[in-house]
Parts: sequence; structure tokens; C-alpha cells
Amino acid sequence: MVCPPPPKSPSTAPTLPGLSAAETRLVARMPLFAALPPPALTALLEGATVRQVAKGATLFLQDDPADAFFVVLEGWVLLHRIGEDGQEIVIAVFGPGESFAEAAIFGSRNYPVGAQAVEDVRLLAVPAARFVARLRETPDLALGIMAAMSRHLRYMVQQVEQLHSRSSAERLAAFICRLSRAESGADVVCLPLDKGLIAGRLGMRAETLSRGFAKLKREGMATVHGAEVHVHDMARLRAFGGTDD
Repeated sequence: MVCPPPPKSPSTAPTLPGLSAAETRLVARMPLFAALPPPALTALLEGATVRQVAKGATLFLQDDPADAFFVVLEGWVLLHRIGEDGQEIVIAVFGPGESFAEAAIFGSRNYPVGAQAVEDVRLLAVPAARFVARLRETPDLALGIMAAMSRHLRYMVQQVEQLHSRSSAERLAAFICRLSRAESGADVVCLPLDKGLIAGRLGMRAETLSRGFAKLKREGMATVHGAEVHVHDMARLRAFGGTDD
């Protein structure tokens, strides 16, 4: 897949063993951690480990004990829940720079959903017990992470609002732009998910996604060929999708 552009490096980087410099920046820039000073983030993530999960593998099952939460470093993870009728319901799809299952370690202590790797995935697994212990030991750190989680919640609310305020084509354009390093000119972007999962990620039906691709093609911005999107003008696509700031 084509990775999103690396975030800007903080003036003083935290020390996170097992991560590359780019991955460390990715974690430090997340809404959940962005306001924490580097030493605090290093202490909070002490004991976190990197996991490689193969495509199709199960990370955890619904109702398993919530012994960790996760940050996606590379790849995509699908969260799903089994309904009362036994049918699998797709809850969300998470990609690089996003975290999931953090609420479970504070709430029921069991995962309310199952998690599966959509493709080969690299994750940062943060152990729940040590994370919570750090917060109990350091009140200032606990207050900081509470404020960060509040900002993270506002960010998620904004994401939901955008799903309703933007057209399907605009949401699709923003998703494609996130997968590209290019700021302008032509580019070829590899879709990391099948179109059904992309539709679910963007809060639309499969036929709506198809109409979104059709609009991008009519407007001369991008054309889809299987799992590849040929972007003709990345600057225009970024402006259309609202990711040009």
C-alpha cells in the first residue's frame, strides 16, 4: 500500500523501543498522546511491544479479557461484533496512526468486539495493567491522559460529523489522499481494503462508493482500476476532499 505522509517531528522525540523514528512520530502525533510531553509518553508506554499479525489472523475475540489496547503502525484492522442473530456486524476499520480498544481497558475489562487483520499488520500493543498503574502512580499524568482522551473523543465526533456533512465523493477523495505521499501531480494509489470494507469505513453503501468513484472519474480527478486508483491531479483531489491544509 502507499503510506500517508509522515507527520512532522516534535522538537524532542519520545523514546519508544522497537519503533522506527517515523513510527515514533506517528504515535506521538496521535490525538490520544499529542499533548503529552515526550518523557511522559515514554513512561506511559513502558512495556508496550510491537506485534506482527498476518493477514486474516484474529487479534482478539469478542468478550476476551481486555489485557491491552493497540495502535496501528502499518496495515488495517477490522473490528466486528456478532449480533444476537449470529450475524457478523462490521463496527469499524482502523489504519495507521489510529488506536483501538483503549476504552475497554477502563470499562468492562472485556473486548466488546472482535478484531481481525485485514492485511499484514504491525501494531503497538500497550498492556492494560501497566498503563493503568502508571496513571494511578502519577496524578498529573492521569489528568493529562484524561484531557487527551477528551480531545480524542471530540476528534471522533468531528469524524462522525464529517461523514454526514461531506458528500460520498468528498469522503472518498479524502480517503484516497490519506494513502498518498504526493501533494500535487499524478500518482497511483493502492487501495489497502476491498471496496466493501472501504464503503463501511466511509459510512456508505457499496453502490454509493461506486457512484463516488464515478464522480471522481467524471470530474477528471481519479480513475479506479481494480485495486489501484490513478490520480490525475493530486492537488485538485486534496482540495476537493478537504485535505489540502
